[in-house]
Amino acid sequence: MNKTIVSPSILSADFSEFGKAAADVDASGAKWLHMDVMDGSFVPNLTFGPPLVSAMRKKTKAFLDVHLMIVNPSRFIGEFARAGADGITFHYEAETHSQKYLTEIRGLGLKAGIAIVPSTPVSVLEEVLPFIDLALIMTVNPGFGGQKLIPECLEKVKKLVKIRENSGLDFMISTDGGINETTAGSVKEAGADILVIGSAFFRNSDKAGFINRLQG
Repeated sequence: MNKTIVSPSILSADFSEFGKAAADVDASGAKWLHMDVMDGSFVPNLTFGPPLVSAMRKKTKAFLDVHLMIVNPSRFIGEFARAGADGITFHYEAETHSQKYLTEIRGLGLKAGIAIVPSTPVSVLEEVLPFIDLALIMTVNPGFGGQKLIPECLEKVKKLVKIRENSGLDFMISTDGGINETTAGSVKEAGADILVIGSAFFRNSDKAGFINRLQG
């Protein structure tokens, strides 16, 4: 890819001002908005569901990058698609028939993604890579924002880059967790195409400058 995609995570925004957060994302020049859906079961936190995706669809032109950190995410693919998601990523660890549901997501005209937590090896993804548009490498244990990036997870990014090169596939590689201006360089160097960034974006007073520096 020519340019790094920065996808601010709405999880780190002020929950009382989601509309302003969406406006900030658009004004910054970021083209994607990451939305973490958590059920308190797959990960130890609760966030939001399709209604917020629908509300954000009306407030932003950004690509709505919906990340389902929930048990049996296939139950809600249709709902999030109808709510206005542009892409849906679910966890390999949460579904048995990943290929089936990746195909379903694509069939709805959306980008299909598969994610893995830090303890899951990249090797489990090899059979589904032809059916995805992006692979999401969690660089922290999911559930809460503000965590420090786990450096060892970047080795997974490097492995995926090699697999992609050797297979001739063109899926994107996304990373999520502990990414800021200090860590972004090593993440990009590892080969990530998409940087999901939370507090480092929403707490920055110069959001446009931040996006410009990281997209280059």
